[in-house]
Order: sequence, then C-alpha cells, then structure tokens
Amino acid sequence: MSVVDSVFIAVPGASSEVADWLVAEAGCEVMATERDAVRLRMRAHSADDWLGIVVQPNGYVLPDPEPDEVQAMDGYPIEVQIRGGASDDALHREAGLLFDTLVAAHADVPMLLVHNLETLVTAHLPGAGTHTFTPPVSPDAEDLETWHNWIRT
Repeated sequence: MSVVDSVFIAVPGASSEVADWLVAEAGCEVMATERDAVRLRMRAHSADDWLGIVVQPNGYVLPDPEPDEVQAMDGYPIEVQIRGGASDDALHREAGLLFDTLVAAHADVPMLLVHNLETLVTAHLPGAGTHTFTPPVSPDAEDLETWHNWIRT
C-alpha cells in the first residue's frame, strides 16, 4: 500500500476553490478536473520529483459517529491528498511544506496535517495558532483528549 499524506481543510467551498489556492500559492499544475475532485501535480522541493495532489471532499466523515468513531478530521470538508516523493520521509517533508504554505496564505482557515490517515502531525486553528503534536498522535478517538483543543468541531 502506498503512503498518502493529507491536509484536511475546513472550508465550505468546492474542491476547485482549494485547487485554485494550490495553483496560486504552491505552484501546482491542474492535470484534470472531475465532478468532485481536482487532480494536480507539483514539483517536489527536496528532489527532482513530482508529487501527485488530489483535492476532493473528505470521504472519511461518518454521519453521527459513535463516541469511539470520532476522528479529528470530521469537521473538515475538504481533503488534499499528497502522493509521491523519493521516500516516505520525503513525502512527509513535502506534505509539511505544503501545509505550512497553505497556513501562511490562509491563516483564518482551520487545517490538519495527517500522515497516512494514521498519524495526526499538526493542526492549525485560527485564534489558537499552529500546534505540532510531539510525539504525533492518532487522529482517532483514542487520542481525543490530546487533540480536541486544536481541531475544528
């Protein structure tokens, strides 16, 4: 299974709005526009490599989740998936750079950086700032006490 890093973004707009941000702020190129998703590519910063980017609705949200099914990303309607890189570590670095770029340009928008849907790395919450979880935690209910003050509900 390939590694996928995700930036979850709390905006009510369509995927195309966030794709426009990526083109303007991160130098991404649009490859294809689908009904609910936009596929882009971006040059990696750390190597001569391309990253694949997909902006789409967050498909991991459960309507009315049970308390043990709650996830940090439930309040974030848009997911930006990042794939590629020379290694998993390179992908994580590139995803972190993209997250930082988006937060710098849109500091008024809540965002999360999640590695492979398993690890909540960083959260940005307007008014509270940006918090990196050290050590990283699960985005699942088991670590809710650690992340609940840093996410949009």
